[in-house]
Amino acid sequence: MFALLPSFGVSNAAATLVGQNLGAGKPDRAEAAAWRAGLYNTLCLAVVGMIFLIFAPQLIRIFSPDPDVIPYGVRCLRIVAAGFLFYGYGMVLTQSFNGAGDTWTATFIHLGCLWCLEIPLAWVLAYPFGWGPTGVFVAVSVAFSALALVSATIFRQGRWKTAKV
Repeated sequence: MFALLPSFGVSNAAATLVGQNLGAGKPDRAEAAAWRAGLYNTLCLAVVGMIFLIFAPQLIRIFSPDPDVIPYGVRCLRIVAAGFLFYGYGMVLTQSFNGAGDTWTATFIHLGCLWCLEIPLAWVLAYPFGWGPTGVFVAVSVAFSALALVSATIFRQGRWKTAKV
């Protein structure tokens, strides 16, 4: 979570830029600001993700020296970090909907991807598929990647540019 804090800041800044530009009657500039913020966020998370992939064992040992915990922590960190490229855009675009005043779209995307997809997928992968904790880690990455893809698809449609607050 600590590694994602800068991304939350960039996402909130993107929401502000979108709202300001829409308020100024410049929807194209609002869209460009969101995509640019998404790119910067993704580049930042790519660097963090690479650090997590490469140094996962060392990072996990900071939090637990338990030899039973380390393999799970390393696997989790690597699987979740692999999805960071998607998270950067997903975080920015969903916050951009909020900045545009289109809060229902962001709400429905989060409900769909994080509640209706992630939780059942985690259970299915963990139990019926027999993946155990790895299935839960995969479900997290899949859900956040789906959130990014759904957000980008809806964002491109542009209905958020005319949302009424």
